[in-house]
Amino acid sequence: MARWKQIPTSSISEESDELVTNPTCETIILTLIDTMDSLRPHERPTAFDRILAPIHRWIWRNAERRVQKLLRFGETETDGGRDILRAAEVTSDPLLRRLYLEHAIDEFRHGVLFRRRAAALLNESQSSSSSTFQADWLAPGGHGLDDLQVDGESDDSMLAFLHLSEKAAASRFSVYRDVMQHDPSTRAIFEEILHDETFHMNYTFTQLARVAPQRHGRHLWRARLSRLWKTYLRLATGLAGILGSIMLTIQYFVLLPPFAWFAKRAERREHDGWVPVSAERNQSLDRQY
Repeated sequence: MARWKQIPTSSISEESDELVTNPTCETIILTLIDTMDSLRPHERPTAFDRILAPIHRWIWRNAERRVQKLLRFGETETDGGRDILRAAEVTSDPLLRRLYLEHAIDEFRHGVLFRRRAAALLNESQSSSSSTFQADWLAPGGHGLDDLQVDGESDDSMLAFLHLSEKAAASRFSVYRDVMQHDPSTRAIFEEILHDETFHMNYTFTQLARVAPQRHGRHLWRARLSRLWKTYLRLATGLAGILGSIMLTIQYFVLLPPFAWFAKRAERREHDGWVPVSAERNQSLDRQY
């Protein structure tokens, strides 16, 4: 099996400068990157994603949950494509602009694939439309850009964020592909998209090393900390939702019954019909209360 060989940063920088005057060189570089990407095996799932594989298998086994998650994936991919398209508009690097455009086209195509598959499953499914457990706080659908302010990001921070997002997406999609043995059509979609995610992961790292050769590691760690904080917030939100549901259930079945019993007891003490008002309370109003 052929091995992945990283492009030297210096040669990438020289080739990128030549893009301004030689458009043909851009096609050669893109073809080279795409060829090397096809030789690299898919990203292996992380240990956390492998641990959650039984949960993913249980979630994707249900046809209704599958439709809902595919629709959510389609929306996330389309939103991410819009943000990447905006990144192509604001960057001043010609090679990044070309790569961002190709990336955005891939994201829009992924959204179409997910929505079409969801529509096909919806036509086949005869289940009710009741809500089901999604567990998105354990592993969010798609990867998107997490409401990233593209206009306020530099090329290096944008590339670092995209690299980690695509790497996480490749890890999760490889797990989704493996647990989709019961649905070959959906499995084929994840297999196709996984090729694109691997290419996106590779080009963002290569371009980050070109744009920030001395600081690309620092940008990656900063992006990791940002993703870690967002993961904590997502888990905390999910845990708070579960604890809130438990507390409300306890209040409903433990605290409300005594109040209902006292209310019925007080009701039995009340007389039926009209009750005369005492003279003290029946005086003319001369104040607000």
